Amino acid sequence: MEHETTLLLALDLTGTFAFAVNGALTAMRVADVDIVGVLTLGMLTALGGGIVRDILIDSLPPATFSDWRYLAVAAGGSLIAFVTGQRLYTMMRPIIVLDAAGLSLFAVTGASKALALGLGPAQAVILGAITAVGGGTLRDALTQRVPSVLRSELYAIPALVAATVVVLSTIAGVYGLPWALVAAAVCFAIRMVGVRYHLNAPKPPRPDL
Repeated sequence: MEHETTLLLALDLTGTFAFAVNGALTAMRVADVDIVGVLTLGMLTALGGGIVRDILIDSLPPATFSDWRYLAVAAGGSLIAFVTGQRLYTMMRPIIVLDAAGLSLFAVTGASKALALGLGPAQAVILGAITAVGGGTLRDALTQRVPSVLRSELYAIPALVAATVVVLSTIAGVYGLPWALVAAAVCFAIRMVGVRYHLNAPKPPRPDL
């Protein structure tokens, strides 16, 4: 149990860092903001999904506010992006890669935490996806963009797949670091393939006006 808790924390903090850098770089690229705005968007991107997850599963106070490491990692990642990202913020590749990394890790930790608290498989998959897309959705809303989950190349689907891998491996009794990394890698790969080849989930036909 202690090993699983350590694993969950390590993946959660890694995802927090990736999303913090992503949110800060996005702020620098698409919004005319100062350091306060960069920190705000970076930390909201990093912490928003986890806060929503913890509220939904009644895990209060959210881990963000009960463990100082989340706030420290989110703030640190945002500051690193602010200081070192001046030459990178116009480039889409670092933003996309970090977004995919955060998406993958949070899908795994969201589903893992739901299962650890005794929720069912379907609920765990849903909460994994919510954890993964929540921060990015808040980021996009604040920068006045249509959230990636509603428009982007295979965004929610990779998160659902990763959460499903976590659930199935847990049911099979083999879940641990190797399967957590497999789930994250599958999510990352699907997301990046979607970006590379501009693949999207099926859309309804547009009505003739």
